Amino acid sequence: MRTRQRGSGWSIALVFNLYKIFGYRFIYLLMYPVTFFYFLFASNVKNSLKIYYKNIEKPFGLFIYFEHLRIFANCMVDRFITKLTDERYEIVFDRPLPKEELEQGVIMLHSHFGGWAVSANMADLETTINVVMRETMLDSIKNIENSKEAKENINIIDLAKGGIAVSIEIANALSNNEIVAMMGDRASNEKGEQEIEFFGKDAAFNKNPFQISYKVDKPVFVFFIIFEGYKKYKVIYKKIEPYRNEKEDIAVTKAMEQYINFYEDMINRYPNQWFNFYNFWEKQQ
Repeated sequence: MRTRQRGSGWSIALVFNLYKIFGYRFIYLLMYPVTFFYFLFASNVKNSLKIYYKNIEKPFGLFIYFEHLRIFANCMVDRFITKLTDERYEIVFDRPLPKEELEQGVIMLHSHFGGWAVSANMADLETTINVVMRETMLDSIKNIENSKEAKENINIIDLAKGGIAVSIEIANALSNNEIVAMMGDRASNEKGEQEIEFFGKDAAFNKNPFQISYKVDKPVFVFFIIFEGYKKYKVIYKKIEPYRNEKEDIAVTKAMEQYINFYEDMINRYPNQWFNFYNFWEKQQ
């Protein structure tokens, strides 16, 4: 599955330089005119969100569309600011985080929803967090993200290395009681996809995290990072244990259904934090 990379190196660099000069409040307010620009010209995003709101049976209009874009813009800005600065944010957990369990090796599952991109930079965990991703980011954006040394406990497992190498890295990380962070709503290839009902229609999700959980007998912790406003996020999470008494295909499906039910609940509560800007229910090439 391929989706267009949004943003450019020069625009992100401009916003970050303005942040260094004028501070966070200026950037927060700047996202209003920036959002208005995309509101006027990003017709493909608008069309995809029309489909999304229709499928989840929620109203969609110009104000809802603008707010959806604005929340996305703020989450993306926070991604860079949390990685490159020591700006303080208010992070509220719906219940205490089980740090001891997380530091015994788990799969941390995120989705393209809310502040997922800032979560690793806000984590206060002593164990290494291995982020499984494909390094397809524009070079100009990479240069900005790499302009400051990465936090010591963040490691990237690049999917471009190939299946065997990636599997070995993931297995080693979990055996060392490290965290492996993955995305649940997009697989990197068709082999990792599984069709499952999502708001009444089949859609493709990433089954790999649940297969790994089953094989190594490690739980999946599903995290949703909800944008709540000015430098404030709320973290809601759910633990999914592997169904070790079932055959693998049945166990994986049951675990995925738990994830999907949780995802649907988050969408019903926070519909404007969905950031898959394409027809999610259509087969992607």
